[in-house]
Amino acid sequence: WDFLILFFCLPVVIFNEITKKRLLGDVSCRIVPFMEVSSLGVTTFSLCALGIDRFHAATSPQASTRPIEQCQSIIAKLAVIWVGSMTLSVPEILLWQLAQDTSPVSGVVTEYCTMKPSSNLPESIYSLVLTYQNARMWWYFGCYFCLPILFTISCQLVTRRIRGTEKSECRGGKHGQCEGHLNCTIIALTIIYGLCTTPENVCNIVVAYMSPDMSKQTLDLLNLINQFFLFFKCSVTPVLLLCLCRPLGQAFMDCCCCCCEGCGPDTTSSESSADNKLKTEMSSSIFFDKPRETPPPLLALGTPC
Repeated sequence: WDFLILFFCLPVVIFNEITKKRLLGDVSCRIVPFMEVSSLGVTTFSLCALGIDRFHAATSPQASTRPIEQCQSIIAKLAVIWVGSMTLSVPEILLWQLAQDTSPVSGVVTEYCTMKPSSNLPESIYSLVLTYQNARMWWYFGCYFCLPILFTISCQLVTRRIRGTEKSECRGGKHGQCEGHLNCTIIALTIIYGLCTTPENVCNIVVAYMSPDMSKQTLDLLNLINQFFLFFKCSVTPVLLLCLCRPLGQAFMDCCCCCCEGCGPDTTSSESSADNKLKTEMSSSIFFDKPRETPPPLLALGTPC
């Protein structure tokens, strides 16, 4: 979803700032806010799902007894997150519309998007959109800011308390380090999300109570700042995830190297790629706290942990 935001919304905003014309007209005025709000929902519910996963990992008796999650279950969770986020963002399509303004000095006609429901909507839908517009500021603040941060903090506190009371041997070592690394990854994603969404929530509160005293240029500047932080979050989050999550980053680099290499296979490259694949599978199975279906044979030396 971050890629969709950068691929579609960023060129539209840049084109509008340079030419003062809205690319794709009224369609972009409705689709861009819809995608931006959906991005907040996808990030919010993904962080909540990751917090629940870490809580289950901490409360399970042993990591080896946890069943491997089926692909259908993962797809179902992703579908709930994406469909739910897009459903909650549907009012944005009905809330925005294209408007034009003529400069009194230069006489240039500029196009901009305004938050005003269309009067052609049915009466019931029009009232619902107005209700959403009046509650939009606090809905943003409560669902897309407070919920992921408070949920992540609560899950981390409970997880740390459970790990503090359980001092089993199998919890330590490399497995414990991997779980701690995953928790640090989730915390880092939450911090980036909180820092990038704080200016938007502050601007929404300021605009809600001081908009009559603010000029249109100031409101446009605040809106541009909010979009800049959203694009910054969408750019930093994948890079941060690839850097902190080592198996995912290694798999990504291996995929890029395979695409850049030639099609002709040789023995050395095949052996090295097989070794890298084996290392990646072993590290990912340990890192993500999920055993493989066919575990490797145990060596004679070493402990069960």
